[in-house]
Amino acid sequence: MEGVPTVPRNAAVPATTETPARVDAVRAWFREAGRDLPWRDGRTSPWGVLVSEVMLQQTPVVRVEPVWHEWMSRWPTPGALAAATQADAVRAWGRLGYPRRAKRLWECAVALVERHDGSVPSSLEELRGLPGVGDYTAAAVMSFAFQRRALVLDTNVRRVIGRAWSGEPLPAAHQTVRERELAASLMPEDDEAAAEWAAASMELGALVCTARVARCDECPLARSCAWFADGCRGLEAAPRRTQPWHGTDRQVRGRIMALLRAASSGVNVSGHAALADVEPGQLDRCLDGLIADGLVTRDEATGRCSL
Repeated sequence: MEGVPTVPRNAAVPATTETPARVDAVRAWFREAGRDLPWRDGRTSPWGVLVSEVMLQQTPVVRVEPVWHEWMSRWPTPGALAAATQADAVRAWGRLGYPRRAKRLWECAVALVERHDGSVPSSLEELRGLPGVGDYTAAAVMSFAFQRRALVLDTNVRRVIGRAWSGEPLPAAHQTVRERELAASLMPEDDEAAAEWAAASMELGALVCTARVARCDECPLARSCAWFADGCRGLEAAPRRTQPWHGTDRQVRGRIMALLRAASSGVNVSGHAALADVEPGQLDRCLDGLIADGLVTRDEATGRCSL
């Protein structure tokens, strides 16, 4: 059955195994099994790491990697992107989805030039002050770009810690104080070790300890995992994608953006043949939303829209 682990039940030991040893086991696993991603090669600039973190929000690695390479070739520094236009950034974003991220990344580049001489700062406070950079992204940049100790707590990390240490099959909808305190207590004191643990626990959640399938036979924590010892209960509650994509507002917004990216001049979106199958009310709603988000501009005199 999908998701049922193959490690023998009698191999499990109490989850009270010394935490540093468990953390070290995940770090050792990561050195052997971690994916060879370009923003992890040790040569990537803090800017390259920041770009990757923004792109990876709600988007799988396989879609991000080619676009990341294109962006870093075209805009290797914040100054290079800041010298371009917002429309350039949105066009280059292509079909990564959630194009507001492209807008915010361009705004971030401008802020880096204006406030930090074109460099990515190495303090959490300064990182959090950048457009589009929240607590998670700031901590991820601190950890992955500067090899500093920071609490990097995405859904993958939360799932690994929740299962292995607390016996919880899936993380709650929102982070709790208790959850953050536990995660903080697991971080090694050494900066580099803490940064490796952040990347390793995230990778373990992405590849092995996933939401719908638990590959416990591949997991370095299986023999000391509280959730495994309890029979891996609760996978039936894992979220599944049931919402159809075709016809949703998000799909229509994407179609409008694709139309405008391909256009060399302004387009009358409401009367365009490529969108004739979209119900007028939905089309107007989606277009108005894109304008409100600052992704599209409309010439009120002609009704033509552009990025």
